Amino acid sequence: MATANSAELNRRDTRTAGKVGLGLAAAGIVVFNVAPFLNWVHLEDADFDRVGYETDSLVPFIAYLGLGLLISMAYAAKRARRGQHRGLTLTSMAVALAATIQCIAFALHPMGGLERGDSLSPAIGVYVGIVGAALWAIGSGLLAKEVEGDDEHMLDARADHR
Repeated sequence: MATANSAELNRRDTRTAGKVGLGLAAAGIVVFNVAPFLNWVHLEDADFDRVGYETDSLVPFIAYLGLGLLISMAYAAKRARRGQHRGLTLTSMAVALAATIQCIAFALHPMGGLERGDSLSPAIGVYVGIVGAALWAIGSGLLAKEVEGDDEHMLDARADHR
C-alpha cells in the first residue's frame, strides 16, 4: 500500500550527488597538473628560471596524486549508489587544501634554494598552482556536501511506519 510518505521515501532514495563539484575539482586538477611544466622560480643571480619539476619533487607528486583522486572520484560517481563516496571526496579536499597551502608558502618564500644560497623569486607556475589547487579544493568541497550513501532518512521513515 503506497502512501505519500513512501512516495517521498522512494524519491529520496533515488537522489544522487550533483556533478558540478566533480567538474570543478577536475578542472582544478587539470590546471594543477599544468603548473609543474611552468616556471616556478627565477634565479636572480643566474638570470634563468626553473620549472616545477626542477624545484621540488613534491610538486609533480601532488599533481599525480590529484589525477589518481580524480579517477577514483569519477569511478565512485559512476558506481556509487548516490554518485559519490564522501570519504574519498573529503580526502581529495584535504590533499587539495594541502596543495594550496604548499603553493602559497612557496609563493611567499620559494623552497629549494636555501641550501645552495640561491636568491629565488616565485614565477608564474606557483600562481597557476595556487589557482588549480584552490579550484580543486572548492570542487571537492562542493561534491562532499552532496548526498551520499547514508540511509539515515530511510531508517527514520521505516521506524515511523511500525
